[in-house]
Amino acid sequence: MNFISSLLSNLNYGTILFLMLLESTVVPVPSEFVVTPAAYHAAGGNLDVFLVILFATIGADLGASINYVVAYYVGRPVIYRFANSKWGKMCLLNQEKVEKSEKYFDDHGVVATLTGRLIPGIRHLISIPAGLAKMNYWKFLLYTTIGAGVWHSILAALGWYLHAIVPEEQLNDKISEYAEYIKIIIIVLVLIAIGYFVIHSYLKRKKKYFS
Repeated sequence: MNFISSLLSNLNYGTILFLMLLESTVVPVPSEFVVTPAAYHAAGGNLDVFLVILFATIGADLGASINYVVAYYVGRPVIYRFANSKWGKMCLLNQEKVEKSEKYFDDHGVVATLTGRLIPGIRHLISIPAGLAKMNYWKFLLYTTIGAGVWHSILAALGWYLHAIVPEEQLNDKISEYAEYIKIIIIVLVLIAIGYFVIHSYLKRKKKYFS
């Protein structure tokens, strides 16, 4: 974890991409403490906030694709075995968490790939059930990119806002404090997204039925 800490203290486009790649696999890297501080520094003129979001999202896509491909080809037994192993526990992973992400995917279908990117505890694992279900990769990548892009935009907006009101030494404490507000925003966005897809699917079936 000292390696991760050193990367967090030296945020640039390369480290942002790499850390978000790790976060989207199974390595416990909190994106709140990557994208938000990066956007904070962008507000100070050290980085470009749009490039922060772009590289964070590319990293998330790469990490999610790794999970997807592994799950697609190795299957559920191997995934569970890793989750229950010593290495899995080092990554704060267990079978229950994987099963929780699978249930979310089963309950919400392919849209879960988009909305799941916004939910803590599900975000970095939702690509596993997508791979297990052999979801179309390009649809998976599209939904992952949209979901990750929205999430990183929220974190970047928070970092930009905090730059105007918080000295850097208090930044991490403020990020933790604002975490509850972020959760409320996320819940609203997820409900809107699910509602949209449910209505869209219903209207599509209705049109097909009457045609």
